[in-house]
Amino acid sequence: MTQATSDVTRMFSIYAHGDARHCRQIEGVDFEDAALAFVRDWGPEPDEDGQVAVMVIDQDTGREQCLCVDMAYDRAERCGP
Repeated sequence: MTQATSDVTRMFSIYAHGDARHCRQIEGVDFEDAALAFVRDWGPEPDEDGQVAVMVIDQDTGREQCLCVDMAYDRAERCGP
């Protein structure tokens, strides 16, 4: 899990990649923290590699990130090559 440098939390909108209809509001200290909380709480179906791709949007700044959450190792990394 990502080590946060601050305990200040922000609000994020998160949904499993390709499924924006099931968007959730999550509080977290950063994008990775919020992505991990989303996957733990709502348990979207992982792919064959045990990963879930999620879109994370910071509600304050509008900044978006696609993160792949590895369910086996409980970590999140940016999507893509």
